[in-house]
Amino acid sequence: MKGKQIKLTKAELKEFLDAKVIQYNNPEFIESDPIQIPHAFHKKEDVEISGFLTATIAWGNRKSIINNANRLMDLLDQSPYDFVMNHQDSDLEKLEPFVHRTFNGNDCVQFIKSLQHIYKNHIGLEAVFAKHAETNSLQNSISKFKSVFFEIDHLQRTQKHVSDPLKNSAAKRINMFLRWMVRNDNTGVDFGIWKSISPGLLSCPLDVHSGNVARKLGLLKRKQNDGKALTELDTALRKLDPNDPVKYDFALFGLGVFEGF
Repeated sequence: MKGKQIKLTKAELKEFLDAKVIQYNNPEFIESDPIQIPHAFHKKEDVEISGFLTATIAWGNRKSIINNANRLMDLLDQSPYDFVMNHQDSDLEKLEPFVHRTFNGNDCVQFIKSLQHIYKNHIGLEAVFAKHAETNSLQNSISKFKSVFFEIDHLQRTQKHVSDPLKNSAAKRINMFLRWMVRNDNTGVDFGIWKSISPGLLSCPLDVHSGNVARKLGLLKRKQNDGKALTELDTALRKLDPNDPVKYDFALFGLGVFEGF
């Protein structure tokens, strides 16, 4: 499957990708994906906080991501919302040794404090993202979320762990988190527990795999996986399905990771 761009008509491309969505958007996908971490919880706030923290460290080896996210949930006593809302300063000390790539214990402590601020003063994660959603995109919403997340006293170094699309970031991890929360796929993979945001506003979590496959299929011309590339890919995917464009993340990712497309 390696090689040049594949030429398909729009109808052929849609048929091909729709089939791949069906193939990969099913519960078996959960077994090897970080989305399994929030699937261990049932309470809305536990799902969204565990999902947000897992998505935050979702770069690098997938097995390592899952192992470290599980370890983080153990440090939060497998009750992330309760820990965020009711921790004492002394409870945060056990987070200090945590590390995943460049996300360290200090970042982890900052994230817990910022999450508490969001739930205490801004009604929670969903409310912050929904408040600033535009009619055609959530990228401004993500940028505003970062401002709210860091409006309390914080470590400067921790800011790098929340992307800002208005600075041309593809914001892959936050877009993945938003897919998990907003998209209701009726197959039990994505949660669909955020009803105040339309799935049509979601953006594809653009990474090396989905980007390479998108280029091969002619969905994307830009070479960098940045904010401009994301806009280009979003535009192409919304032509295929304006109501649920990021379902194609399953197809692009599956083709890249599992089929070496």
